[in-house]
Amino acid sequence: MAALTTFLRKAYMIGARYTGVSSLLSPVLGGVGAILMLHHVSPRQSGCGLNAHLCVTPDFLQRLLEGLRDDGVVFVSMDEAADRLSAGHGDEHFIAVTLDDGYRDNLQYAAPVFRALDVPYTIHVCPGLIDGAADLWWELLERVVDDHDAVTYETADGPKTLDCRSVRQKHYSYCVLMEHATQALDEDAQRVFVRRLSETYGIDRDEHRRTQLMGWDEIASLATDRLAAIGAHTVNHYQLRRLERDRALSECVRSADILEERLGERPRHFAFPYGKQNAAGAREVELAREAGFTTAVTTRHGVLLPGHAERMHALPRISVNGYYQRVGYVQTMLTGITVPAANYGRRLVTV
Repeated sequence: MAALTTFLRKAYMIGARYTGVSSLLSPVLGGVGAILMLHHVSPRQSGCGLNAHLCVTPDFLQRLLEGLRDDGVVFVSMDEAADRLSAGHGDEHFIAVTLDDGYRDNLQYAAPVFRALDVPYTIHVCPGLIDGAADLWWELLERVVDDHDAVTYETADGPKTLDCRSVRQKHYSYCVLMEHATQALDEDAQRVFVRRLSETYGIDRDEHRRTQLMGWDEIASLATDRLAAIGAHTVNHYQLRRLERDRALSECVRSADILEERLGERPRHFAFPYGKQNAAGAREVELAREAGFTTAVTTRHGVLLPGHAERMHALPRISVNGYYQRVGYVQTMLTGITVPAANYGRRLVTV
């Protein structure tokens, strides 16, 4: 189903681009700018690509930024994006670049591209992930499925076994485990479930964390780069909407407290983990505002419209991901033509 959806979206974008419809409607739908969202930036894809959408290559990132600059786009920091939105500045199209979670490949492969092209960027970091209190649990599930031909897990109805021998079966099994972890379990039980599964199947959680994520020294070094800013992403990468209010607020405030203590500067910008409407609703937007952040970004697909000046803690982003590694796809998304369909039935500027 996901493959079919991706195929249809690509077909829609190709058609819109080559018929000229996207260019025609860009002045109406394109807004004043956009925020790009990335995760992994690496020349290598792990395993069977169960999380391929979370990774782009550094070569694609460079071609994309060069292509957008050739289009006349101005790259700005999140500070400047916020200032431009607040001031109603719309005489030139601007783009801010963000990366979530604090992966080491952001330092190894993305930062050199940004430096070479003089592009500002913000990396949203979870202190709990860096310290090891929390796990990249979705990647641990990926490792379990990738490395084994069968996976048995406990459910309320007893143990179930998934066949993981073929690539297709691995993709199906991963979806089943993800659904179980996010639908059948609360946030705490989810983490226990993944940790136990990792131990059962010999996945070293701590080794995975140390390999995949930057350490504090690396983050501190990046924070001295004039192009880089470190933003907050909660402490433990919880889905805030599934937490009671005080705990959710603490995740926001403590993440800023820890980053300020570690780096000497309090983060002004925040990214909601997961970030879709089921993860970040009106309450969570208010919590980000209460926590003192200047902006908070979601994963809701969209460009920046003038009305977002009144919704600075519910900003949409354009996902730059592994399924759409052609410059033309992102250029088409930035015209705004894909936004109404992605948000069908919802207001384009909302909490």
